[in-house]
Amino acid sequence: MKIAIINGPNLNLLGKRETGFYGDKSFDQYLVELKAIFPETEIVYFQSNVEGELVNKIQELGFSCKGIILNGGAYTHTSVAMADAIAAVPASVIEVHISNIFAREDFRHVSYTGAKSKGCISGMGLKGYELALRFFIDL
Repeated sequence: MKIAIINGPNLNLLGKRETGFYGDKSFDQYLVELKAIFPETEIVYFQSNVEGELVNKIQELGFSCKGIILNGGAYTHTSVAMADAIAAVPASVIEVHISNIFAREDFRHVSYTGAKSKGCISGMGLKGYELALRFFIDL
């Protein structure tokens, strides 16, 4: 089974930025752990700070993967284009946020991408990615 993880802007700085919200582990470090937990699953990873690149990757992987785990970062709250891309592909999308977006600023309470996703996981730290992977495996 092939599952994609797509991370949006500033998630390349995990482990370095706002460690109170996001922890001190880089996503590359965490990805090694995820692959060890799920050796039977092909995990494809992509990160970009550019909205159009994220849209392109959702369109590409949305036709070749069983599912997409998406952390759109700040684009979650602004990107109609990413929401439209999610709606256009057959792969199910689980939206993941490391911090609890509902315990943060009001503008973060809106999720354009979450409205088009099968489900959302928010506030569970990096563990949210593992929970989303388990969901796809259990389908």
